[in-house]
Amino acid sequence: MTGAVEIRHGDNLEVARALESGSFALVYLDPPFNTGRSQGRAVEQAVVSAADDAVGTTLSPVKPGFRGTSYARLRGDLRAYDDRFDDYWDFLEPRLAEAWRLLSPEGTLYLHLDYREAHYAKVLLDALFGRACFLNELIWAYDYGAKSRRRWPTKHDTILVYVKDPERYHFDSESVDREPYMAPGLVTPEKAARGKLPTDVWWHTIVPTSGREKTGYPTQKPEGILRRIVQASSRPGDRVLDLFAGSGTTGAVASALGRDAVLVDDNPAAIAVMRARMPHAVLVAAD
Repeated sequence: MTGAVEIRHGDNLEVARALESGSFALVYLDPPFNTGRSQGRAVEQAVVSAADDAVGTTLSPVKPGFRGTSYARLRGDLRAYDDRFDDYWDFLEPRLAEAWRLLSPEGTLYLHLDYREAHYAKVLLDALFGRACFLNELIWAYDYGAKSRRRWPTKHDTILVYVKDPERYHFDSESVDREPYMAPGLVTPEKAARGKLPTDVWWHTIVPTSGREKTGYPTQKPEGILRRIVQASSRPGDRVLDLFAGSGTTGAVASALGRDAVLVDDNPAAIAVMRARMPHAVLVAAD
């Protein structure tokens, strides 16, 4: 059964705010990677603990996080260290908050980043959502493009995985496509034929430059990466959300697997690519 796809053309923050709380089993976010452009600096007072917040001097909600340090304190520390990340986080934080609100009690959030932001984001997400809700750090390893001779070439993305409720989240490893053993001679022929469950390191090629999957849209992610995510963290009939839909890979995969998808993007080029890729999708224009 093919799942329904709804394409929403508009600002993803405004669209997210209009969606019903707890209505998605899976949210996948692949925001633009930080360009490093600084856009000014806001001032925010740091707080060491929730008790200090009683004075009412912070602008951010205070939540326990890394080593008990409050969320507001962590924002302040990183703000002083790297303005570029802070500008990026000012953009991303409200969208993460909305994504979290939209997750069902059994829901899972996947945040796709690169090496420049993943470590900052992990500390702040632990504080924002609660460290107990952290499930995995996935590494998507690939091998393409130029290779530096002055350092180890960077050939991976990081996907941070958080669950709404660590006591009741959905995760179905048996539904995930298996991969070959690296040393099949060390296991029984039956095991070798069946393959093994993927670990938290995913070796997967980029989207081929030619072939059915290629849309021509920049930053398009491979269907194989999204297939694992959708298979593991949702059931047929569930709803899947992508607030940075781009080429629509999340929706194409979710629909093929019998899930319903809501895809959001404000780029007309992305909307055109998604409509061509998924003719059965319904387009909802911005208000």
